Amino acid sequence: MTEEKIKNILTDEKLSAIKAALEKDHAIDCIFLLKLENGRWKNAKSFMRDLSLTLSDGTFRSRMIELERLGLAKSIAIDPLKKYYVITELGDKVAELLLGLFAALE
Repeated sequence: MTEEKIKNILTDEKLSAIKAALEKDHAIDCIFLLKLENGRWKNAKSFMRDLSLTLSDGTFRSRMIELERLGLAKSIAIDPLKKYYVITELGDKVAELLLGLFAALE
């Protein structure tokens, strides 16, 4: 049963794409930022800086684009050049599962 689940995660188009995205640098950070409604670069930068953590503008934007492509985030235009991101229902589900995972490890 476990082997079949793992094979499915590794081969299913959607699940393997989400797995690959989560493996990337700062992907989980960005999901948590969305969960906390910090999907605008200015807010995300401030939040991370308050925790003495770093997240570059380029990395933030790249991850948000990937998360949007996977249906975990949605972009909303502020003006023709700027946008911010909000978490989707699927993104919220992933965020909750990640929070549960880390809680189980404490």
